Amino acid sequence: MSQPILKDMLVLELASVLAGPSVGQFFAELGATVIKIENAATNGDVTRTWKLTAEDPTTNTPAYFCAANWGKQSLTLDLTRQTDLERLYTLVPKADIVLTSYKPGDAEKLQVDYTTLQGINPKLIYGHITGYGPEDERAGYDAVVQAEAGFMYLNGEANGDPTKMPVALMDILTAHQLKEGLLLALFQRERTGQGQLVEVSLVHSAISALANQATNYLVAGHNPTRMGSEHPNIVPYGSLFTSRDNKQLVLAIGNDRQFAKLCALLGQPEFARHPKYNTNYNRVQNRKEVNSMLQASIAMQDRDTLLEKLHQQHVPAGAVNTIADVFDLPQARQMLLTYPGAKPGVKQVAFTMAGHGQARITPPPVYKQKV
Repeated sequence: MSQPILKDMLVLELASVLAGPSVGQFFAELGATVIKIENAATNGDVTRTWKLTAEDPTTNTPAYFCAANWGKQSLTLDLTRQTDLERLYTLVPKADIVLTSYKPGDAEKLQVDYTTLQGINPKLIYGHITGYGPEDERAGYDAVVQAEAGFMYLNGEANGDPTKMPVALMDILTAHQLKEGLLLALFQRERTGQGQLVEVSLVHSAISALANQATNYLVAGHNPTRMGSEHPNIVPYGSLFTSRDNKQLVLAIGNDRQFAKLCALLGQPEFARHPKYNTNYNRVQNRKEVNSMLQASIAMQDRDTLLEKLHQQHVPAGAVNTIADVFDLPQARQMLLTYPGAKPGVKQVAFTMAGHGQARITPPPVYKQKV
């Protein structure tokens, strides 16, 4: 049986909420020992208090907390107390990575900044998440950064209000950026033997993820606006349609050949040859007409039957699923973390490597009040 690739690694997690903890879970899934340092003064990670109305009010491992804390040990410390700080310092020489999410200046006040800990362990890799970078003292909150980085303005219907994403996407993007930086730092340490400070912010991560919406402005001079699920550069792509049995599907037609196949399957082959619609550029110019024809044709089809035909012809399309529907998919079932007696979780690691396994990890740790 293959061994988890990071089975001898120790990670100290001084981060809270979602971005940092999801990085901690990522390393736990790859076999690392992850010790989550929880603040005794606040009764642990604040997400232990973020409960749905349907959840047990007495639980300290609610659903939100469980999103990013599988496979960890919990250690309750008050770092403003010298005895607790010294206890943390005893772990630092053994640690490979420290994860933090302090506002600029706070780690220094607590004496857990990179310079201090690197003095204890020169090989330490220190990952630090901020809201806006090391020079801006504002705390980072996902919803605020979604607004400031343009995501909220772009999300929603054309005639509607700006809309927040339904997950903390800025946190998730930041976590991925930090994983990349930490893995590069580990690679560099193998060559040099030296540790490294890796800094990432919510706002930098968000801006880097604007992708084509950024270059639509920077290159083409087009200031993007809300388009619902439509795509500014491609038609039909992301476009939403309703079938005869009142079910929704989405199309993601990336080239003219796929559009011709779609039209043929809908009994409208001549539409794909029309000079107003035969190229993607022309379809972008005539978006409303294209969508109107497609909606009329799809409204005459049952969704699942149509999707099967589209898939057979390699035309990109899919059902609009609820979250309950998602976890009926075989791919989603492969992503579940399970443990006897625990509610399932979702993996942070979404790749496989030949010859290396993932760890059998434990459920999110229960918070234990410091004595």
